Amino acid sequence: MRKLIAGMKMSVDGKIEGPDGIADWVDAWSEDYGLTPQIDACLLGGGMYPGYEQYWTHIQEQPNALHPLTRAVPTSGEVEWARFAAHTPHYVLSSKVTSALWPETRFLRGLDDVRDLKQQEGLDIYLMGGPVVTASLVDAGLVDEIRLIVYPLVAGEGRALFATTEQRHGLELLKVEQLTGGLLRLIYGVS
Repeated sequence: MRKLIAGMKMSVDGKIEGPDGIADWVDAWSEDYGLTPQIDACLLGGGMYPGYEQYWTHIQEQPNALHPLTRAVPTSGEVEWARFAAHTPHYVLSSKVTSALWPETRFLRGLDDVRDLKQQEGLDIYLMGGPVVTASLVDAGLVDEIRLIVYPLVAGEGRALFATTEQRHGLELLKVEQLTGGLLRLIYGVS
């Protein structure tokens, strides 16, 4: 069975967004979890997908131009992810979102569809978020691993990664890696 692996960037106090709805402490949205070699699909929630598609389409089309959302030129890691995302199937878990610009996008309507996706042949699946979808899939026992990049920052107000989790879940620490700038990469197995 394929593993469903959640990957998120967060502050030390568990925030994935500040009070303005963005994680202004994240310098780049490249895939920094080491997942690319072991995945062949991505899963997102319907609330996150439209902005995700817009963000990465801009980088795919103009990799050397200032990005309108970040006001910065994409990093080499972001350009690499944009190229990977262009040909990788994306699944959107939503009962409302019904259309996408990317031809490799498919829609899942419920938890049973996610279970079925995990049963299909293939590599692992990268659960990109958002936080409500991630929490609901953890609660449903469908997430096998959580990879976090923790920034050395107390964000204060903002949106917490597991604010909507309804149950307690034990995690097994599989790996810790210190990154530059005081960041930590943590890998947990979900029990």
